Amino acid sequence: MFSPPDDPREVALMRHAYRRSATALTVLPDDGTEVWGWRGRTLSGPVTGDHGLGWLRLVRAPADKAGGRLWLGPEDAEKAIPDSVPRPRLRGVEDWVNGDHAFRAELHDRVTARPITAVGPVLREDPGLDDTWWHDLRRALDDIASVTTDRVALRQAYVDRAMPEYLGRPVDTTVPAWTTAHGDLHWANLTAPRLAILDWEGWGTAPAGYDAAMLHTYSLLVPDVAARIRSELAHVLNTPAGRFSELAVITQLLQTTTRGDNLDLEQPLRARASRILGT
Repeated sequence: MFSPPDDPREVALMRHAYRRSATALTVLPDDGTEVWGWRGRTLSGPVTGDHGLGWLRLVRAPADKAGGRLWLGPEDAEKAIPDSVPRPRLRGVEDWVNGDHAFRAELHDRVTARPITAVGPVLREDPGLDDTWWHDLRRALDDIASVTTDRVALRQAYVDRAMPEYLGRPVDTTVPAWTTAHGDLHWANLTAPRLAILDWEGWGTAPAGYDAAMLHTYSLLVPDVAARIRSELAHVLNTPAGRFSELAVITQLLQTTTRGDNLDLEQPLRARASRILGT
């Protein structure tokens, strides 16, 4: 969860569009709860309608940039991801353009379980997840990996450019194997005590083991949980492809530190990269 935009005009624009989307999808906001996304790009909240308890998510983009991979991600996931993968199902979509802004409203089933982290993707304490949760996660990631898609979550061109730059040494950037991934598997996108996987904007093909590697990397500040991930997801992490995926995710997060994000992860990221690279 992020703060509302600093510009009150941006806040007013999104709130007006949110009310319009609720009317278009014939739902009513429940309690006035507002959940803002990064830099005010999304606004979400609980609603009630013909399908029962729902979650209304509004996305905004420049009108000339709407309709791309992130825009269509949840709708594509609803069509392609197996029912065995626990997630809020998409019940309706409404698109419109207002001047320079394009909007997409998505009505999802409401998930009653809470995200494991309320602010940001990094794990900072052990959430105490039980064996059933880990079993369900392992099965879900295997089922996601089996999906055939032309969507792309991480491109070869990115790893070719970024891995040597942010890892600080020459590395072989040839991806050993590709599978389908959620693409943003961190602790704010997972719920407990019952597992649901949230936020399907960026799913697509990625290096094999990418989801497991991302979850592990966001857990480095809690060594016991990081060790549990390495155990539970050893079948993908303890492989050449899994180790490559760890380096790819570490590269991405090291890049975020140059923008002032995830600064407390920088030292653990570099230590983990050195261990994988044997330096």
